Amino acid sequence: MDHKRRAVAYWLIAGVVMIVIEFIMGGVTRLTGSGLSITEWKPIMGALPPMGEDDWDKAFDSYKQIAQYKYINSHFDLPDFKFIFYWEWAHRLWARMLGVVFAIGFVYFFVRKYFDKQMVKPFIILFILGGMQGFVGWKMVESGLNDTDLYVKHTWLATHFLSALTLMCYTLWFALVLLVPEERRVNAPATFKQVVGIVVLTYVQLAWGAFMAGMHASKSAPTWPTINGDMIPPGLMHNSFVSNPINVQFMHRMLAYLLLAIISTWYFAAGKVAKSAPGSLLGSTRTITLALVWGQVVLGIVTVLCAPRIVFGQFGTYEILAEAHQLVGMFLLMSLVANAYVTRKNTALA
Repeated sequence: MDHKRRAVAYWLIAGVVMIVIEFIMGGVTRLTGSGLSITEWKPIMGALPPMGEDDWDKAFDSYKQIAQYKYINSHFDLPDFKFIFYWEWAHRLWARMLGVVFAIGFVYFFVRKYFDKQMVKPFIILFILGGMQGFVGWKMVESGLNDTDLYVKHTWLATHFLSALTLMCYTLWFALVLLVPEERRVNAPATFKQVVGIVVLTYVQLAWGAFMAGMHASKSAPTWPTINGDMIPPGLMHNSFVSNPINVQFMHRMLAYLLLAIISTWYFAAGKVAKSAPGSLLGSTRTITLALVWGQVVLGIVTVLCAPRIVFGQFGTYEILAEAHQLVGMFLLMSLVANAYVTRKNTALA
């Protein structure tokens, strides 16, 4: 393999790792109720936290104007505010560092002529996705900076989450094109189409997971296998499947069961394809996907059962499980992307 392509691929993989860490930090920020602590969007000057007592007082006064402080955190003093501020600040700082790593790497490889013409379009798409993610992140925060909402709007949270997943998956796909040799792939159009369908379903499932997180919907039904004693919630068809906590949790569960069944069935079908191409990566990637989907379902069940112990502002068993649940969901999606790549005939970057 061309050492230049390999170097670019490793740089992209480093970017994927940084995005995963950003997801983790974003999850901690949400679970500790820290996301609305910074009420301004300053992409450049905001890289530094308040540098003196007057700056801290000004930042705290701005936070006091929103509903979250007035109705939930009115007992906060300055040290309490600093705790949540630093979580949100670290989350934003890591996002800035991610942008710097991509920018420096791009300049370095461009100057050293590591890029070929085939990489131009994917890089344009990559930078557009990165820029959109920053904008969507601020719109999400802005949705909670008012006198009525206690948290950011769950629909904006889902948009932020899904756009970040898209950035992560596209970066991974770009790296796989540069890193995985042709002989490790198998031409299986039918299997590729199946995986694409599963990827779409996984995106839908993750969207409802984000709705769950944004609405703290796990508290509405911390039971399993029933939902507060019912297999089908009363009034299911009379309430919204996007804004009603019980219906959101019901949808999230049903999609999880559907995804588990489909991937488990697909695993055996893909096994026949893998046997026909013993040198391909499909044998490994399909097994990883199966293990991850089962792990994701088990983690989801345990997380919901721990929901009664939610204490906002703290980080305990529930928060750790919720973070693990989100992380495994991301790995599941990435494993599906890998399956799609190793079964696709066309090796185009974009």
